[in-house]
Amino acid sequence: MKIEIRKTGASPYSMEATNESGQTVQLDGSPDIGGVDAGMRPMELLATSLGGCSAIDVINILRKKREEPSDILISIEAKRQQGVVPATFEAIHVHFTFFGNVSEEAAEKALQLSFEKYCSVTKILEPTCAVTHSFSIEH
Repeated sequence: MKIEIRKTGASPYSMEATNESGQTVQLDGSPDIGGVDAGMRPMELLATSLGGCSAIDVINILRKKREEPSDILISIEAKRQQGVVPATFEAIHVHFTFFGNVSEEAAEKALQLSFEKYCSVTKILEPTCAVTHSFSIEH
């Protein structure tokens, strides 16, 4: 895996990250340090990575069970440590909302397998951060 990050000039902290396939993500610092909100902040990307990683696991697991929701919404709430440097995450909660015909048992099992066994980002965060999850189903 290779990623390149280049300054873009919108602010002193504005950057664009590009992967080997050419997809890009915009990054920036907070206005508190001189950023202009021209992209996601690095810690937001980390929380986003947790949601994306677990979502891929959950979708794969549900597909194997022949349960495919019509849509999924993932909401992430992350809390960082206060008054310390570095200000790492102390807690992240990931909530999945499944739309369509998904059984409660299949959703619960898919989330359990993702967060306890398969999600690499969860395993990276677990030693220093409480990672929790929940779900709801909208029929």
